[in-house]
Amino acid sequence: MHSGPAGGLDPEAPGTLLECLTGVSERIGRPAVLIAMDDLSAIAVSRVAPMLRERFRIPHQPDNLPARVADKAELSRLCARWDVPHPETVIPASGAEAAEAAWRLGLPVVAKWSRPWLLPAGADGLRSTMILHTTAEARRLYERSAEAGSRLLLQRFLPAGPDTDWFFHGAFARGGRPLLAGSGRKEMSWPVRTGLTAVGRWLPDPAVEEAGLRLAERLGYQGILDLDFRRDERGCFRLVDFNPRPGAQFRLFADAAGLDVVQAMYLDLTGQQVPTPSGGPGRVFVAENYALLAAVRGGSLPRRRAAGPAEPAGSAGAAGPAGKSGASASVLPGADRQAAPKRAAERGRVETAWFAGDDLMPFLAMLGALLGRGAGKGVRALRGVPEQGRRTARAVVRTPRQRGRSQPSSGSTGVTGSKGSPGSAGPASWPVPPEAPAEPDELVTR
Repeated sequence: MHSGPAGGLDPEAPGTLLECLTGVSERIGRPAVLIAMDDLSAIAVSRVAPMLRERFRIPHQPDNLPARVADKAELSRLCARWDVPHPETVIPASGAEAAEAAWRLGLPVVAKWSRPWLLPAGADGLRSTMILHTTAEARRLYERSAEAGSRLLLQRFLPAGPDTDWFFHGAFARGGRPLLAGSGRKEMSWPVRTGLTAVGRWLPDPAVEEAGLRLAERLGYQGILDLDFRRDERGCFRLVDFNPRPGAQFRLFADAAGLDVVQAMYLDLTGQQVPTPSGGPGRVFVAENYALLAAVRGGSLPRRRAAGPAEPAGSAGAAGPAGKSGASASVLPGADRQAAPKRAAERGRVETAWFAGDDLMPFLAMLGALLGRGAGKGVRALRGVPEQGRRTARAVVRTPRQRGRSQPSSGSTGVTGSKGSPGSAGPASWPVPPEAPAEPDELVTR
């Protein structure tokens, strides 16, 4: 283990990272593989990579590529350019435009900051992604653009459901050639329906995989990526996030021999042959702490599928070194032995985030931290002390009647769709919204 840059990591001033990595390289004494594990590191490493080529084996990502794909505004443009489905997005140029865009997209609306890594630490009410319920909120949020450090984006809200959140992981050689790739479904998340993967399953889906492979090829992407998709009400998968690094659940995408995207990337960067992936679809990833919280809040854990035949050969679950989709059926070591218990084989298909029989310390540390936070919250509740950053009295903003829109006529669905869509009432074009008030329309304290 080596210490990071003194004072933390600043991707806008990567000189301290360069100095830190140079010192690490001198202590190692030979070239080492360097893989960034979060967005901030990926952006900073790409900016100092030309000065570290002799010291580290680093994926070739020119033209500040990680910052471009992590920038929400740039990602929206790339999706439009290459016909990758993406939520309808507006980048307002004023507070009035923000209010009008929120009205036109339909409330509630999703608000994102283009470059979330620039958000000031501890800024009250500034988060990377928020749900806005009124045009007044959109106007006020835009007015904080200078404080946020980047542009505000407004996106059409895509409702969450039990089969709507999917992801794609891949490791790619130069030119966007896939070494190992696959798609999966988020079955539980924390916070519920909006957050990190608590339980995920490797499930091949041609639409998700085709979109991920196409993006990597068009970008000439080398390295590891993690993409998030949401299925809309018409069944279309829309790309909502591009992470230029391994996702938290990257170990889900390990084949029958244990090969995952990080190992595949290591082999490629060191000039070794990457084996053709074999098996894998059907594996389950469980983050024990988040799964427990999501089960308590959501009501239940997803049921484990009964042990049965493996995925059929030829499923589009993994892409091999030659870029060919279609891994063979998932085969576990020793699975061909008839004496092996079915239950043991099924357990072998579950990847836990914390628990490992040969090393219990990470799981015990997580359990201690989880119990400690729970006890702390309980003590604060008993003492009547609110959590830091929360008001004692909560305010709930109710969405007012959408003034200016025609009300649905008798017999209509009551849902105003996009322009010219079935079920919409009134004229085809959106009316201009009224001037957004300075204060929320309705506040109810409880």
